[in-house]
Amino acid sequence: MQRLYHQRVPGDRITTPEFAQRLAAISTELDQPVCTYINRRGQVIRVGVGTVRQTQIPPMELPRYGAERLSGIRCIATQLKPEVPSESTLTAMALQRLDALVMLTLSGDGFERRGGGATGYVKEAYLAHLVPHPEVGWTVSPPLSLDVVTQQDFLDLTEGLEEEFRREYVARQVSPDQDRVLVVGLMTSEMSPQRFQDGLTEVARLVETAGGEVLQVLRQKRPSPHPQTVVGEGKVQEIALTAQTIGANVIVFDRDLSPAQVRNLEVQIGVRVVDRTEVILDIFAQRAQSGAGKLQVELAQLEYMLPRLAGRGRAMSRLGGGIGTRGPGETKLETERRAIQRRISRLQQDVTQLQAHRSRLRQQRQHQEIPSIAIVGYTNAGKSTLLNVLTNAEVYTADQLFATLDPTTRRSMLTDPRTGEMMPIVLIDTVGFIHDLPPSLMDAFRATLEEVTEADALLHVVDLSHPAWQSQIRSVMTILSGMPITPGPALILFNKVDQVNSETLAFAKDEYPQAVFISASDRLGLETLRLRLAQLVCYAVTPH
Repeated sequence: MQRLYHQRVPGDRITTPEFAQRLAAISTELDQPVCTYINRRGQVIRVGVGTVRQTQIPPMELPRYGAERLSGIRCIATQLKPEVPSESTLTAMALQRLDALVMLTLSGDGFERRGGGATGYVKEAYLAHLVPHPEVGWTVSPPLSLDVVTQQDFLDLTEGLEEEFRREYVARQVSPDQDRVLVVGLMTSEMSPQRFQDGLTEVARLVETAGGEVLQVLRQKRPSPHPQTVVGEGKVQEIALTAQTIGANVIVFDRDLSPAQVRNLEVQIGVRVVDRTEVILDIFAQRAQSGAGKLQVELAQLEYMLPRLAGRGRAMSRLGGGIGTRGPGETKLETERRAIQRRISRLQQDVTQLQAHRSRLRQQRQHQEIPSIAIVGYTNAGKSTLLNVLTNAEVYTADQLFATLDPTTRRSMLTDPRTGEMMPIVLIDTVGFIHDLPPSLMDAFRATLEEVTEADALLHVVDLSHPAWQSQIRSVMTILSGMPITPGPALILFNKVDQVNSETLAFAKDEYPQAVFISASDRLGLETLRLRLAQLVCYAVTPH
């Protein structure tokens, strides 16, 4: 087997009769399948005893050319039974993006005795290779003689295939700066099918908001997540194969992953793996405009990053003290960890100062006896559009998740229902909520969230046109109930009524008889809203 590494195969041939017969002899001697991996220079770079699946090259060790090219490696393998290559064998070929796979079937009796030794010989061979059509995947020849396989023009085969792959890749290529994303969803036993689907749809929307393109969505149903890889082993293989086939360069899961799960998945798939929180943090980093917003986003990102850094480096720590721990000092990893911890401490101090600053502004408003209403709700419910309509502000609005990160305060005038006179109020536009809001964001944005808890009343905006509007109401209520200070009285406001059918509208009115129904973009129902806001403010500021 060691001498196989000294063999050379001509660059224009898949293999030679001599190499194939030598491989067959070794396989017969061992009574085991043997696989050899050969690069385009004809050099043997890997020899393994076992099936193609068992001996495949790990993704992290393969050349990374992308979906438009093959790996530049072919596999010549033996099999003891005369059968067509199995699905697992062909999947392993696809995962490695092999130039070609030749399966050599040994003769019926396995070997002939010659001079006391065992010499196997090749009875027939199968030639398999990828094709650039995702719905097909690969092609396998009928049984061929060894002479036919060795006469195959290897250069012509690989050049023709790669040209087809390039054409197919360019036809579906997105912007080179845009991430090509494969979304993976796991439905566990405690999830309803509707909640699972809503979550997947939301993750896909988050990816698009972050600037990526969702190429495909894969799903798996398991009682609980796999502790090492979230999904099962077979699904990990499917993810890796799909990523190769469609040219995905990022895998996004619909849930939070542990640092170990991310590492395990990246090793097995060979593509960057990202969880839901990381996508949200990326959006926040893109959206933050003010100094306060950038400060809170950086804190959230570092708090998310630190356990992932620490978990990776625990085994390398030299700070324990005692024999074997004294030496050249901190590793680079520990230096990074300490720098991050120092930066987090500094940012937390800055956030505390930001809290104090905003507290002083609130005290000034209270001193002037101006009541405040915080506009809260699920992300993309239309809160900023509503603020613009009610106050003639020019806050940025877009049909995107988390278009607003920085709380915006604007004054407006309402008619006091008790006196008929005009009274000033302050409306505060806040960052949108989302289902399972990451804890690092809750902590980092505590200065922003205090605007909600300190307001005299809340205006809870709901996008009635969203299929999951009921679940979104529950998510917002859960976040509000978890705040350290109970927010003031709330008025539920259903927005985008111009985009819903009469059945949905009637159902919402039955379920929430005290709610207000408007369309902020079409300015429908605003007079009723102003009247109800004035009543809400009077109730909130009147001693009970």
